[in-house]
Amino acid sequence: MADELFKALGDRTRRIILDELVQKSGQTLFEICSRLTMKHRLAISRQGVSQHLAVLEAAGLVESRRVGRYKYHDLNTAPLRHITERWPTPSAPEPKEKSP
Repeated sequence: MADELFKALGDRTRRIILDELVQKSGQTLFEICSRLTMKHRLAISRQGVSQHLAVLEAAGLVESRRVGRYKYHDLNTAPLRHITERWPTPSAPEPKEKSP
């Protein structure tokens, strides 16, 4: 799972897609494509965005749901928490008292 997660995060376009899902979760492919084009000036096809979303879904960072004929994409940050728990930050050492 960690390999897929790092692969997903290793691409700039996928990180931008995640940033957009943070701004507004539950977007359709059309909405994501529009935001990438208008806001980030990325010239990427719908098929390209769809492939990026598939990588993000495989890593567990994006979950999709169908409502009628629309497919909505939601951000899932749980895999990121697993990574931070894997390598916890060591506690800072207590400051030593200075002798007078």
